[in-house]
Amino acid sequence: MIETKVWFITGAGRGMGADFAKAVLAAGATRLVATSRDSGRLANLLGPSDNLLTVKLDVTRRNDAEAAVKVAVERFGRIDVLVNNAGTFEAGFFEELTPEQIERQLATNLFGQMHVTRAVLPVMRSQRSGHVITISSTAGLASGAEFTSAYAAAKFAIEGWMEALRVEVAPFGIHTTVVNPGFFRTELLSEQSTRYAEPTVADYNERRAALLATWKATHGRQAGDPAKLAKALLTIAGQEPPPRRFLAGADAIATAEQKVADLRADIESNRPLSTSLAYKS
Repeated sequence: MIETKVWFITGAGRGMGADFAKAVLAAGATRLVATSRDSGRLANLLGPSDNLLTVKLDVTRRNDAEAAVKVAVERFGRIDVLVNNAGTFEAGFFEELTPEQIERQLATNLFGQMHVTRAVLPVMRSQRSGHVITISSTAGLASGAEFTSAYAAAKFAIEGWMEALRVEVAPFGIHTTVVNPGFFRTELLSEQSTRYAEPTVADYNERRAALLATWKATHGRQAGDPAKLAKALLTIAGQEPPPRRFLAGADAIATAEQKVADLRADIESNRPLSTSLAYKS
C-alpha cells in the first residue's frame, strides 16, 4: 500500500489522463482531484468514490485553475502530487500552420500547464512538500518528425521551464519530474485531440498526402500501454527522491540515447572552434 496522498490530474476525462485517474483510485490509499473541461464525463468515467473530486477545468483559463485548486484544498486539505497532463496536437508543416494554431498549441500544452502549476505551488509551499509531474514527450527531447513543429515547440519549452522550476522550488521540499512518453495508445491522434493544418503551400503537396495517411493510421496502433504508464507514475511518485526525468517506453529510451549521441557528435565536430572563442589573456 502506498502512502496516502492527494493527487490532482489535469485532462483526466479521456486518453492517458483517464488511465492515470483510474490507477490512482485503484491504489486505494490515495485521494484524487480529477479535472477535465467536461466534468460530467469524468463522473461517468470514474464512478462514485469518497476519495474522488471531479472538477471542471479548462487549463487555458487561469481563473479555472485557481478555482479548481481552491475547491480541491477545501475538500482534501492539501495537494501532494500534481500531474500536468492536459494537451492537444496541432499537426502540420510549420508554414501551413496558422499563427492562431501555434498560439492555441502553446496556450494548452505550455501556458495551460503553467496556469495550473502556478495555482498549486502556494499550496505545496505552505506544506513544504509536493511533487509536480509534467507530461512532456519524446518530441520534447528530439523532434525530427514532420508535422510536429508546433507540438515540439511547446514540449521543448516545457522541458526548459521544468528544469528551471526544479531548482527554484527544491528549497521548499517540492520535487519535479518530467515524463517523456514515446508512442502510447492514447487519444492524442484522435479527431478530438488532433487538428491538422489546412493545405496552403503547393510545394508540400506530395509529402503531405503520405504523411497524413501515416499519422492517421498510427492512431490506435501505438505500442505503449497507457495503463502500464499509469502504474509507473504511482511507482515514481513513491520514490524518495523522485526522478528528475522518467523516460516512458523503449522507444523513448532509444530517442534519448540517439539525442545524447547526436549532441556528442555536435560537440566533437567543432570542439577546437568552440573552445577558441574566449578573450586572450
